[in-house]
Amino acid sequence: MILISACLAGINCKYNAGNNTVEELLQMYLEGKCTAVCPEQLGGLSTPRPSAEIIEGRVINTEGADVTLAYQRGSQKALQLALDAGCTEAVLKACSPSCGVGEIYDGTFTHTRIQGNGIFADMCIQHGIHCMSEIEYKEKKR
Repeated sequence: MILISACLAGINCKYNAGNNTVEELLQMYLEGKCTAVCPEQLGGLSTPRPSAEIIEGRVINTEGADVTLAYQRGSQKALQLALDAGCTEAVLKACSPSCGVGEIYDGTFTHTRIQGNGIFADMCIQHGIHCMSEIEYKEKKR
């Protein structure tokens, strides 16, 4: 089973109440071929919500609030859902403080990218789930 970020399946769970639909992933989701999760919502954060980025290991939103615990709690719940579903691969939202794989935003809220993983992506990797961003997924499918 493949795990995907819920926003990639067309679910309006982004910080701004939008989504990042990838048509092929949406189709897989509709056909029941993948499991979709949103760690932020599972952590109790509202939609919409202030944008957040990782700063020195903490998740801070644009209002200056430390929301690290909500991200950790939601990532734990999402990981358990992934493990329960037998997921071995994941396609996650690039640069997200939860789901970013290999690159995340640097905490300046300027869309500047740095090396690193989001909290949920890190947990997945530590539990043997192979992760890639939707960008890598699209490149792989070409």
